[in-house]
Amino acid sequence: MKILNFLQKEAIITNLSARNKKETLEELAAPVAKILKIDNEILVRALMEREQLGSTGYDNGVGLPHAKLKNIDDTVLSFGVSKKGIDFDSLDGGPTNIFFLLLTSENSAGIHLRLLAKISKILKNENFRKKVMKAETGAEILSIIKKADEKYSE
Repeated sequence: MKILNFLQKEAIITNLSARNKKETLEELAAPVAKILKIDNEILVRALMEREQLGSTGYDNGVGLPHAKLKNIDDTVLSFGVSKKGIDFDSLDGGPTNIFFLLLTSENSAGIHLRLLAKISKILKNENFRKKVMKAETGAEILSIIKKADEKYSE
């Protein structure tokens, strides 16, 4: 399973302007809403409901917000970087800088879990995190993700 099968260039945000969790989810969900042709509010509501179950802000400055939705058929990712860091209620209490947002259909549990596992594995790689933090363009980030995608192929 390749991450780049689900992540489009227009869904990469190289410099998030959000200052808190809700703004981050709104900003990351906006390009996905356009791709899926769905109201951004619906996506943000589903993501916030998922966050109430437990934060998807982990350690080492990474966040992996995700949700399953009834009214979509596709699996879509967005990616964002915040150079300054965002308070995302991360498990280690630190700021979150690197985000993958995942939205899948309610009926796609297998894809959802496999993508979460692969993205988690990639985000644990310190070298990957350093490279995406230094990247300045969406094309650079796509290239970095492509290399990691190949390195961690199933």
